[in-house]
Amino acid sequence: MATPHINAEMGDFADVVLMPGDPLRAKHIAETFLEDVREVNNVRGMLGFTGTYKGRKISVMGHGMGIPSCSIYTKS
Repeated sequence: MATPHINAEMGDFADVVLMPGDPLRAKHIAETFLEDVREVNNVRGMLGFTGTYKGRKISVMGHGMGIPSCSIYTKS
């Protein structure tokens, strides 16, 4: 279900989500380490990706700067 901060659908994110602050770092991690990568979020430039790592579904998404921003994305 999309929110004002995330346009992903239910099931787009894996149970394990890596959350670096910088969305471009999230993109780099996804492109470098994950296979079968697909973009699951791009609202306000906050990129999120899901793919597989050694056969396990993993997501990676930036959260911006600071704990308040991180809280918005983890609760959305």
